[in-house]
Amino acid sequence: MDLEKIAGLVKLIEDSTLKEFTYKEGDIKITMSKLDHPPIVAAGLPAMPAAAPAPAPAVPEKEEENDEVLFITSPIVGTFYSAAAPDVPAFVRVGDRIKEGQTVCILEAMKLMNEIQCEFDCEIEAVLVSNEQKVEYGQPLFRVKKL
Repeated sequence: MDLEKIAGLVKLIEDSTLKEFTYKEGDIKITMSKLDHPPIVAAGLPAMPAAAPAPAPAVPEKEEENDEVLFITSPIVGTFYSAAAPDVPAFVRVGDRIKEGQTVCILEAMKLMNEIQCEFDCEIEAVLVSNEQKVEYGQPLFRVKKL
């Protein structure tokens, strides 16, 4: 990936209302985000840090200390899709054991389909959003138990 393409991506996110953007080309994955307001805290959701130096990719949030219950959260604002197409099975279901790097869903943002991959081995305990639901940055998508 050349610097002109990266500069174009930076300009794209600066000039848009996007808060986070992920672009993947081959082995290279670039994630950019911006915070232009203090974090919004919804009831029951953890607050995002006020000044994050780097974006938070699908990073789990800790819920319970002993059982290692975590969340896979949305790295962008977009529309959640549980499967690659309406007529194919969902990427993951409750009870599935998934491996690091396995796709768990697709988030559509600005007509770009972003495959969201798990960053650790885990078991899906709950799917917290429904298919085609709009999701926010940092919103929990799956509750998982680390293996």
